[in-house]
Amino acid sequence: MELYSYKLSKLTEDLRAEIIHKSTDFEDVLIYTGDIHRPGLQLADYYEHFEPARVQLIGQMESSYMEDLPREERLRKWDKLLSHKVPALVMCHGSAVTGALMETAEKYDTTILSTQSHTTEVMSRIIRLIRREIAPRITRHGVLVEVYGVGLLLVGESGVGKSETAIELLKRGHRLIADDAVEIKVIDVNVVQGTSPDLIRHYVELRGLGVIDVRQIFGSGAVKDYQNIHLVCNIELWRNDAKYDRLGITENTVDILGIKIPTVTIPVKPGRNLAVILEVAAMNQRQKFMGYNAAIEFTKQIDRHMEERMLDKGETL
Repeated sequence: MELYSYKLSKLTEDLRAEIIHKSTDFEDVLIYTGDIHRPGLQLADYYEHFEPARVQLIGQMESSYMEDLPREERLRKWDKLLSHKVPALVMCHGSAVTGALMETAEKYDTTILSTQSHTTEVMSRIIRLIRREIAPRITRHGVLVEVYGVGLLLVGESGVGKSETAIELLKRGHRLIADDAVEIKVIDVNVVQGTSPDLIRHYVELRGLGVIDVRQIFGSGAVKDYQNIHLVCNIELWRNDAKYDRLGITENTVDILGIKIPTVTIPVKPGRNLAVILEVAAMNQRQKFMGYNAAIEFTKQIDRHMEERMLDKGETL
């Protein structure tokens, strides 16, 4: 599997961090791990299991500890930490950068960033940003839309009407994420997220009309950059010889990057309003998330009805 990276310069921009000291290779530094580290133990001279490839976070605790030390001791500890050539040191809470740290950063050509945010907030943001960028990914042919907060990935043969259906959904107030090519990433445990390649973002191809700019026609509220995928909708032309699910009891899934995503097959033919069907599919999926399955409740109701009928017959006999 291809190994992806995240530029330190891009992280700095996304984090809106202030650059206190910029390394000479700042634009070329790449981050390959989504884990970050608070080097409290390392500042106490414990370097077993230390991972220098991680971004290092300095919180109030580490900062206060270092400020209470004599200057020579601070120099020694910063020197030992930065000699491992870490990608960057991020100072949280707007902690002051002492002369000892600045000298060491210059010595080892290490980037120092600063942010006013709390350590836990910075930590969660950095992890989220990095993991989104370095996540394993694939590109699938299809259309990704958000309907009532549910991410629907529409797949099927070319010309089956996926893009046309997306336009109808946009007119009904829903949002487009990607058309034709969907970049899919694993961003967390059992969570896959889709986006559009930069080149074709916000564009839809309609046969007979050509390419249209969705954001310009429908407004910025009709598009979205990212969306978690909750349901894969396989759209196919109606086949009389095919057997389609009529109750929905069976939960079918499709494997995407090792994660099982619920899937449904929706046949289309003249007279079927596919946009409305997809809206119902999205609402039905939301109900399942909340613990209600209409198909199961329906079968339970039938079972109760049959039991009552059997009891009535028994009493009559």
